[in-house]
Parts: sequence; structure tokens; C-alpha cells
Amino acid sequence: MTNALNHLPRPRAGADQLAERFSDLAPPLTARQAALESARCLYCYDAPCVNACPSEIDIPSFIHRISDENLQGAAERILSANILGGSCARVCPTEILCQQACVRNNAQECAPVLIGQLQRYALDNAQFSAHPFKRSAATGKRIAVVGAGPAGLSCAHRLAMHGHDVVVFEACDKAGGLNEYGIARYKLVDDYAQREVDFLLGIGGIEVRHGQRLGGNLSLGELRDQYDAVFLGLGLNAVRQLGLPDEEAPGVVAATEYIRELRQADDLSQLPLADRCLVIGAGNTAIDMAVQMSRLGARDVNLVYRRGHADMGATGHEQDIAKANQVRLHTWARPDAVLLDDAGKVRGMRFARTELAEGRLRDTGETFELAADAIFKAIGQRFDDASLGDPVAAQLAREGERIRVDENLQTSLPGVYAGGDCTALGQDLTVQAVQHGKLAAEAIHAQLMLNVEAA
Repeated sequence: MTNALNHLPRPRAGADQLAERFSDLAPPLTARQAALESARCLYCYDAPCVNACPSEIDIPSFIHRISDENLQGAAERILSANILGGSCARVCPTEILCQQACVRNNAQECAPVLIGQLQRYALDNAQFSAHPFKRSAATGKRIAVVGAGPAGLSCAHRLAMHGHDVVVFEACDKAGGLNEYGIARYKLVDDYAQREVDFLLGIGGIEVRHGQRLGGNLSLGELRDQYDAVFLGLGLNAVRQLGLPDEEAPGVVAATEYIRELRQADDLSQLPLADRCLVIGAGNTAIDMAVQMSRLGARDVNLVYRRGHADMGATGHEQDIAKANQVRLHTWARPDAVLLDDAGKVRGMRFARTELAEGRLRDTGETFELAADAIFKAIGQRFDDASLGDPVAAQLAREGERIRVDENLQTSLPGVYAGGDCTALGQDLTVQAVQHGKLAAEAIHAQLMLNVEAA
């Protein structure tokens, strides 16, 4: 990424000022605020908020414990359903999940119970002297987990609870997946992703091996031979392309690459800054990219999407964050050409106006240009086919580009399971990936124990 942007200047603000701009997006609740908010919960029977939670957290139960000042009990109730509940409380789109379903979210009250913030309050303030979950008696079984993102970590923890030994194979230097490398810096601050990983590994029985890439120095065939079961939490690691000439010109980069460097940077003042920047896309990554560029000090930040606001992948809440950070949202426009200056560097982009006609998107014939020093592509990520390059992995059934799994998260290969973004299930949310990992672990455990009984 740096080479594509090394011609750009650095932020005008100093490191301390930038660090302040990237402080916590949502300040944590105080004890008084948590007490008042928890008292608003009606503790519904068959609570709609629980039905709306992908990880099936017993929300009324943990809020009731907060109200009783039993933060330890509240935290344990959350973690028993979602071991990554701390990060999910910060990054989950609660406004379209549990809080949208809250019975207090109506025209008379206009505000749901702040479930996400209460979840964070419980987990941030519970004082555990030891890991809250104990390992069952050792089973003698070893399971390979490929990918130390939310799905893989969740699967590994639940398997370890059942007494299995788990080896997690991770390509990157750090565990955490998108929580470590792909979330806006102001959403997960103070190295929270790594602290959460350390807490999760505290159960024991989990070994993480870094620098291990499926399709590179690791093959699915070898893993099946050496382990009793395999879980694939591969994510989506390849970047979709615009399909335009000059897409590799200096100044055109993937948003995920920039966010990755921003999250790992010790000094934000050393990052390249596009004073005028374009972000192409409409999901959370596009919003995160645009907002962070604005906070770094960009003078002109434009986000462009080929359809309308209603079709944007980013929630209304995320769009409001963008607007509050002076990001301009342009809709009904698709990239038509990358514009270069005499030195071959990005100077802007030409867009074609679009419209819906008989349910299909088409060009109107009108074009316009926006000036830019850099263009960030955030049009989605795709499955990296190279990871399934060995003969055994190539046998996995697919739905489109993703791995097909059944209701137990098992792939078409016996003993091989998958979850998270690399499958065709769910909404590509962190909380959904955590649930996949948990359910796959339960399915793996049930199958292994069935095999033991049969033997």
C-alpha cells in the first residue's frame, strides 16, 4: 500500500492530536448511566432482542444482573453465548439487530434499551481472577482451526472447553482477523482486539501458529491426515477490482490495505494522506475508510455508490457517522475511468450517472468528474481461491465462490467444517462469524464423541 501512496504528504496534525481524533467513538457508560439504562429493560418473556441476536445472548438475563450490580454474572452470561462479546459490543450493528427489535423502540419512547453499551459495560467492568470457563477432561482429540479471526477463535475456545486440544493456523503475525486488521481504529481502541484474544486463550488447550497459510505452506489434505477434524475460518482475503484501465496506477489502493496499516501504525502522523480522496463503495469498510481519512485531516472526502442510499450496505447509523465527519455521499454513480496527471499519478475519476429502469441498473448517458489525490476501493472482498489449491481442498463444494456448508457447518468433505465470511451463510458480521464458530465446535464435538462411543 505504501508504495502506491508514497508520493502523498503526511498529515498536518501531530501524533498526539491525531491520537485524540481516533479515540473511542462511543464513550463507555458510567455506573450511574448503566444503572438507569438497565432499569429500562422490561425483561420480556421470549424477548425479541434475543431472537434478533445472531449469537443468541440471553439479553434480558444479563441486563437484569447489571441492574442487580452482579457484573460478574452478567459478563459470564454474555460470554457463555459469545466469547468475543466485548468486541461485538463495540462493532456490532446493534441498531439493526437487538436494539431494533427492542420493544421500547417505538414511536412513543423513540429509543430502545442501549443493549450494546450495556454489554460493553458488563464485560469492561467484570473482574475475573481466572478464566470464567473451565476445560472438560481431556478427550485426546486434536482439531485444526485454520484462521484466527472471530469464527476460528470462537470455534477454538468452544472446542477447548470440551476438552479437545486445538491448533490454530494463522497467516498473519497477530490473531484477531478483522478485529485486529479490518475495523476502524476508533471502534476498537487501546489494543482491545489483542487483549480479547489473550483472554480467550486463557482457557488453555489452544496453540496458535503464525505464518501458516492454507494454499501456501499448509494444505487441507495434510490437516485431514494429522487431525481428528478441521475447521476453516478463512474469511474473504482477496480484493474485488473495478475492472478499469489504470487501476494499478499510483494513488489507487484497496481500502482494506490502508485500514490495515492505519490500525497497526504507532504514529498516525507518518501515514500518507490524500488531501482530496475518493472512496468507492457503500459498506461498512467504505464508511470506515472515508471517516478515518477525514479524521487524519483530508480536506475533501467523497464516497461514491452506484445505487441509492436505501441499497447501501452500511447502516443508517454508519452513514450518519460519515456525514458527521464531513464525508460527502454521492449515489447513483459508477466509476467510469481513472484520471491520471502527466506523471501517471491519480488526479481524479470520471463517473457515469446511473438509474433503475425496469429493475435493472443502467447508465443515463451523463458523466461527471471528481478530483482526487487517491482512490480507495471498498467494493467488497472475495474468496481467495489460492487457499483451496491443493487436490483435497479443491474437492470442497462451493456456492458461487464461497464454501458450501450444511446446517451443522460441515462441508462436503467429512470431518471438515467451515464458518464465517468464507461460507454463504449469514450477513458477514463479526457476531455471525462468532456464532458459526461456536455451532461448528458443538457439531465437531458431537461427532467426535459419537465416534468414540461407536468404537
